[in-house]
Amino acid sequence: MSWLKPESVEVEIVRVEEPVEIGIEESELDEMWSYVGKKINPRWLWHAIDRQSGQVLAYVFGRRKDQVFLQLKKLLEPFGIKHYCTDGWGAYGRHLPLESHEIGKRKTQRIERKHLNLRTRIKRLTRKTICFSKTEEMHDLVIGLFINRYEFGLKI
Repeated sequence: MSWLKPESVEVEIVRVEEPVEIGIEESELDEMWSYVGKKINPRWLWHAIDRQSGQVLAYVFGRRKDQVFLQLKKLLEPFGIKHYCTDGWGAYGRHLPLESHEIGKRKTQRIERKHLNLRTRIKRLTRKTICFSKTEEMHDLVIGLFINRYEFGLKI
């Protein structure tokens, strides 16, 4: 076996002229209604997915208020999202830049499909059911565990 000597090794250094952009090109954002205890106590799941891969990026639970959306927006900052696709809910228009925000149902079909899958697989999310959460903590925990297991692949 022969050993390499530093003077006999040739290394070619290549410099990339244009930096590779890091970030997600497009993201779909939406909110999904459910309730805790009674229908007069609504609970919303706000989440965002990568439009290209369908991967869930982040989610939060809360009311249908601007402050809850701002929590989601803060979780999305590290992804460097360039374009947002949403429905016409006012919180999006108030807090997303106009030049990178597209409103309409045409580009939110994938996230709406995720809502349907969640409602099908988690009984407490269906609209007419005898299974419901009695506390917000349990509601968020059950749905959060499901998302962590099936979207992020975490073994829980």
